[in-house]
Amino acid sequence: MFAGITVVGIWASIQIRHFPTGAQLEAPDPWLDNQNPWELPRLDVTYEVRFYGYAERLNDGTGRSVWTGGQEVLAVAYDVMIPGCYTKNTNNLRLWESKPKRGFDLNSFNAGDYERAIESSNSAAAITSVLYPNDHTSFGKELRLKQQYFWTAASLADILRRFKNIGKPLSAFPDCKLYFYRVSRVLIDVYLQTHPTLAIPELMRILIDEEETPWDDAWNIVTNTFFYTNHTVLPEALEKWPVPLMEHLLPRHMQIIYDINMYFLQAVEKKFPGDRDRLARMSLIEEGFPKQVRMAFLACIGSRRVNGVAELHSELVRTTILKDFVEFEGRSKFSNVTNGITPRRWLDQCNPELSALISKTLGLQKPVWLKDLFRLEGLLKLVEDKKFRDEWAAIKQRNKERLANLVKTTLGFTVNTNAMFDVQIKRLHEYKRQTLNIFGVIYRYLTLKKMSAEERKKVNPRVVFFAGKAAPAYYIAKLTIRLIVNVARVINDDPETKDLLSLYFLPDYSVSLAEVLIPASDISQHISTAGTEASGTSNMKFCLNGGLLVGTVDGANIEIAEEVGESNVFFFGHLAPAVEDLRYQHVYHPVPIEEKCPALANVLNTVSGGMFGDGGVYDPLLNTIRQGDYYLLSDDFDSYIAALDLVDEAYKDKDEWVKKSIRTTAKMGKFSSDRAINEYAESFWNLEAIKVPQ
Repeated sequence: MFAGITVVGIWASIQIRHFPTGAQLEAPDPWLDNQNPWELPRLDVTYEVRFYGYAERLNDGTGRSVWTGGQEVLAVAYDVMIPGCYTKNTNNLRLWESKPKRGFDLNSFNAGDYERAIESSNSAAAITSVLYPNDHTSFGKELRLKQQYFWTAASLADILRRFKNIGKPLSAFPDCKLYFYRVSRVLIDVYLQTHPTLAIPELMRILIDEEETPWDDAWNIVTNTFFYTNHTVLPEALEKWPVPLMEHLLPRHMQIIYDINMYFLQAVEKKFPGDRDRLARMSLIEEGFPKQVRMAFLACIGSRRVNGVAELHSELVRTTILKDFVEFEGRSKFSNVTNGITPRRWLDQCNPELSALISKTLGLQKPVWLKDLFRLEGLLKLVEDKKFRDEWAAIKQRNKERLANLVKTTLGFTVNTNAMFDVQIKRLHEYKRQTLNIFGVIYRYLTLKKMSAEERKKVNPRVVFFAGKAAPAYYIAKLTIRLIVNVARVINDDPETKDLLSLYFLPDYSVSLAEVLIPASDISQHISTAGTEASGTSNMKFCLNGGLLVGTVDGANIEIAEEVGESNVFFFGHLAPAVEDLRYQHVYHPVPIEEKCPALANVLNTVSGGMFGDGGVYDPLLNTIRQGDYYLLSDDFDSYIAALDLVDEAYKDKDEWVKKSIRTTAKMGKFSSDRAINEYAESFWNLEAIKVPQ
């Protein structure tokens, strides 16, 4: 945490449960009904935010416009004090609530129009009621864009107010240490898939229209202010907004985006004369019906530096989605900062027994090694110490018992804690391939059913855990949850196999639930299609707690394997360079799945046949694999099953397994968030650590 973090205040979250059919059910979780005792209302910090209206250009040659009319709301600040861990400083998390500028309309009420009387209040309150609504409707899309702009407008207004208080000229804005201390935080979500990229045209609007800064000077300030961290190469996740919506909701910003695009394309044309295809590829405006604003491109050209969050991901950013921009702006603007996790939460807090054992073994106080995670390498010399291994294994067993108690309380099932715990927890998405995992579970179940009683005695018992949420409008992801829940009902009720294989989908996934699941895992699955996962951080959390990794050669999995050694990781599947060719083959030279992967075909037919409920319900999900298979399940399935067989074989030697677990934890120093933040501070933000006076 840093001082001056500025994010939107959200007053209701979404609680996820399941219908009796296994389908995901979203319900409001009004967590602020009784207020939040930790937050401080700052009624003295309030800014006006405008939507809609008209933007009229001034004919004075300055490029200025006057934006009037429309809806005005107030952004009211709320502060939450965030204490550091083993530090003497406390930082400030600033939240924003949207309130109406004009409250109850008494004239409308007296005229008998009650709905109009409260319209202004309701419209303003909706902005910060629920974060990011379903954007498959025009209303949801407009509200989502409203939220993004509300957040950035309020935060930038606050940052500029503070900057002006130090009495420096606007030209010093990018290089002001106070400013960097704050603006890097307002763009924390630019590092999360471009959501606040509107800060770029918003800062231009403020500088040009309000501060009367010449265009070139304003653009120089803007492009030395922001930093863009890309978190995805998935085309559908690279945010775009319809031009008509932008013109309607933020007319002045659309003018500025058009101007930025014009000047930018003129520069591209100058460097690559006559290359009209390049101009079309690099334009901020994507042609079509309707036209779209490419927010990732805007973030790229409006930022000082651009980075990815794992070595492979950063290379893919440079060579695929931003290839033209690398050729135009030069390689030096584009770099990598691999993600990290905080060991304070993801080891010390969630696994206190293991943390205590590490402190005792290393002979170090917690603050020492938690702030320098490379100290964990001191555990390597104890890998051959049987007493230490026994203590390590006993802690893992107690964590498994804690998870089993949670399952008993939540779902009513008794879990075999002597079985291998196999965990996959993350948001539901086709590229993350929870489908591959559940199809692997079904394959294992069908294999067990074919075995004799004697053959089953040789099988390692396995308990498989899923947790995660699907976006409310993501139908295929919600079907995947439904399939997992209904497969669990069959498997967990089968007297022949339930002692050897059981399956649980834990509802209402949260950080608190993850803090129970992660320390208990023997293996965790990170099985995205190669080249689709930017980094991932749950892989780091599991490995830090001594869980071994099953995964594809993707994201941070690669760097984890480099650190812990490939002998301690179970890799499978095709590599990223092969993915596009495989997809081409699927489209133009398809092979029936029955020929290509009979094992997977049998699983799909079993689901269609109704073993886990009405098979027809799952046809849309199954057809994504039978027809096109964009995420390459049929290409990777056999390799995946082979990797799980290797896991089973390795788990039989419990002593060697514990050694692998210790080595994995010991080599996780690179993946501390402290390292990542220091890289950003030194290479991007030009920040230096300041020692707090004692």
